[in-house]
Amino acid sequence: MRFAVGLRRLIPFLGYHHVLMILIAAGIILLSLLLAGCSSTSPGIPNIFLMSLYYENYPPNFDPAQVDPGVTTAIANIVGQAQLEVRVGYFGICINPDGGSFLCSNNASSLASQVSVDQDPLNLIWVASTFKDSIVFPYLIIVAIVLAFVCFILLATFPGWHEETDERGSERDVKPFPSRPVSQVALALIFVASVFVLVSVLWQHTASVAASTIAQDLGNGSVKSGVGTTAMILGWFGFALFIIVTIGLLVMILSISLLDRLTDD
Repeated sequence: MRFAVGLRRLIPFLGYHHVLMILIAAGIILLSLLLAGCSSTSPGIPNIFLMSLYYENYPPNFDPAQVDPGVTTAIANIVGQAQLEVRVGYFGICINPDGGSFLCSNNASSLASQVSVDQDPLNLIWVASTFKDSIVFPYLIIVAIVLAFVCFILLATFPGWHEETDERGSERDVKPFPSRPVSQVALALIFVASVFVLVSVLWQHTASVAASTIAQDLGNGSVKSGVGTTAMILGWFGFALFIIVTIGLLVMILSISLLDRLTDD
C-alpha cells in the first residue's frame, strides 16, 4: 500500500526525458547481452549466439549441379557418430561435445584441445573460429553503446520539476525547457548510435545466414547449421529502442521550437 502511494506521488514528477532514459538503458542492456553471448557458461549466455554448427545424420540433398553427389557418403563415414555442437558469439565460442553441458572460451585452440578427433572430425571448431575472427565485427555496437550512454548522461542534465514561489507568495511546480544545444547533441548521438546498430544487426544477420547455409551445404547429410534467434531479437529490439528515443527527442525539440515561436508571436 505504501509503495502504491509513493508511486502515485512519483509519477507526476517523472519527466518526458526520464522515459527516454529508461528506453536507452533498456537498449544498452539488450546490446550488452548480445555482445556477451557465448563468452561464458553462465545461465542463458550460451543460448545467445550468432550461428551454430552441429553434426547430425540426415538425408542429403541432391542437385544436378553436384559434380560428385557420392561425396556425401564419404563425409558421413568421416563424421561417424560425432554429435558435437559449436555456437559462435561476438567474443566467444561454446562447444557441446557429447550433448552435455557447454564449454565456452574466446580461445578456439583451448576448446579444440578438449575434444578428440572423433568428436570433431570436420574441424567445426576451427570453422567457427574463422567465422568469429574474420567476419564478425562487434565494434560498431560497442561504439553505439558508448554514444547511447553519453546521450543518457546528457538527458540526465535536463531540468526536472521543482517548486518556485510566484508573485503572490504561493508555491507551484514548474519545469523549465531543456537546453536546445544539449538536446540537439543528444539527438545527434542517439541517431548515430541507431545507425551503427542497424548496420551491425544487418551485417550480423546477413553474415550468419550466408555462413550457415554454406557450411551446411558443404557438410550435406552430416552437418547442420542455424542462426541464433535470441541474438537477432536482442539486436533488433535494441535498434528499435534507440529509434524510439531518436524520434522522441526529435519530437521534443520540434515541439519546444514551435512553442518558442508561438510565445514570441
